[in-house]
Amino acid sequence: QVQLVESGGGQVQAGGSLRLSCAASGISISNYIAWYRQAPGKEREFVAQMPPIGRAGYLASVRGRFTITREIAENTMYLQMNNLKPEDTAVYLCRVTTFWGQGTQVSVSS
Repeated sequence: QVQLVESGGGQVQAGGSLRLSCAASGISISNYIAWYRQAPGKEREFVAQMPPIGRAGYLASVRGRFTITREIAENTMYLQMNNLKPEDTAVYLCRVTTFWGQGTQVSVSS
């Protein structure tokens, strides 16, 4: 049974940082991984991805501020978010191949 559990969300002021974690069980984090987000009233939006081999890719508006990484030994993926902006407010969800986590709320105040 695959489980993806996000953590690390919270409330921060603009310019702050958060580090999201997604602990996986039942599936290896060495597969395709990605982070998405969904703001109230908006569609789910791709944020960052990392293929099994190759370079990470980012949504243009987060490039240079967000970094996706994975720790194979911990079977956990991360999203380091720096210089957060109010428009980054959303529920952030992790994805491993076709499996999704439940999400963690990120709220950025101006």
